[in-house]
Amino acid sequence: MRSFVSRRVAKVPPSAIRQFFDILHTMDDVISLGIGEPDFCTPSHISQAGIRSLSNGGTGYSSNAGSLELRELIADKLDELYGVRYRAETEVLVTVGASEAISDFMIAVVDPGDEVIIPQPCFVSYVPAVLFAGGTPVTIDTRLENGFAVTAEEIEARITPRTKVLFLSYPSNPTGAVVSREEMLRIVEVARRHDLLVLSDEIYDRLVYGVEHVCVAALPGLQERTVHVGGFSKSYAMTGWRIGFVAGPEEILSAIAKVHQYVIMCAPTMAQHAAVQALRHGEPDVQQMVRAYDRRRKLIVRGLNEIGLATYEPRGAFYCFPRVSDLGMDDVTFAERLLVEEHVALVPGSAFGPTGQGHVRACYAAPIEEIEEALTRVRRFVERHAAD
Repeated sequence: MRSFVSRRVAKVPPSAIRQFFDILHTMDDVISLGIGEPDFCTPSHISQAGIRSLSNGGTGYSSNAGSLELRELIADKLDELYGVRYRAETEVLVTVGASEAISDFMIAVVDPGDEVIIPQPCFVSYVPAVLFAGGTPVTIDTRLENGFAVTAEEIEARITPRTKVLFLSYPSNPTGAVVSREEMLRIVEVARRHDLLVLSDEIYDRLVYGVEHVCVAALPGLQERTVHVGGFSKSYAMTGWRIGFVAGPEEILSAIAKVHQYVIMCAPTMAQHAAVQALRHGEPDVQQMVRAYDRRRKLIVRGLNEIGLATYEPRGAFYCFPRVSDLGMDDVTFAERLLVEEHVALVPGSAFGPTGQGHVRACYAAPIEEIEEALTRVRRFVERHAAD
């Protein structure tokens, strides 16, 4: 019998992260610095808002675009934080997490043969999202020596007549990299000059340390050609609630909304009520979590560098990306042997693209005592194999 699987799906390998964690779940006593989600529970007052919604019978569909109240609050928050203003009725859409927003964008915008520029290492779903939409991903390698930040010159060198979208994601998963305002201004000038649409995944926008977050749509002249993706998973510890959003120019948003209409009835209603509570009253919780992540960030970066694993200081998100190739192992071997021998889970960097080879991703959204114990185990592992 012939294969009925589409060629574009068949050529995308299974997620290396999912395969790695299938192994992890068969083991006991594992310290996991691999899963990219907050270790905090959703703040109680936010959870209670969702519970009240259920108790009051709020179990039906909302508007397909999300409740107008939530969209208005999202628009207000973006205005408050970055000075960029969207019309809630036509320029904001509530999605089932940021991942749905990105997938809908690609289907709505990308035609077969269109090229999408993506700096790597990057989140595992970015390249497949382009491929599933029939587009062509064009990746740019970023490096430890440059803080894993892409430059305007690197982007311009990869532009061709087929280039349609520049896909940015800062702060970055998996590296924690950010791009300075000065460099971002140069990057967006390249986008303007070549008439590119910019997709900016800013899911980690509130998690920055000692630097400002640069909202791409807020830069001069960029709102009209930028689609902004955000959500509640990271900042408010709401990963399981599955609430994201997309904001952008009405013409593009209407196309994304059309895809959304045929894919999703609406984002979870009770989660929308929780998100309203988060935007109205959750700022102290965000700041508390940021302070905790900052302490953990400093601890793990210092510890890994002292062990001898060269680690760039991340300025955003909650990841660091140490280089392990100096130990004479590739990243997959390092991660697998560390898991088996010391029961510490880190993610092989090659899961995030070829540029990630020789690195591993460590998520420091974990209790201090677990990070300290993980560092002890990693040190023991490195010292043992350095003598091999």
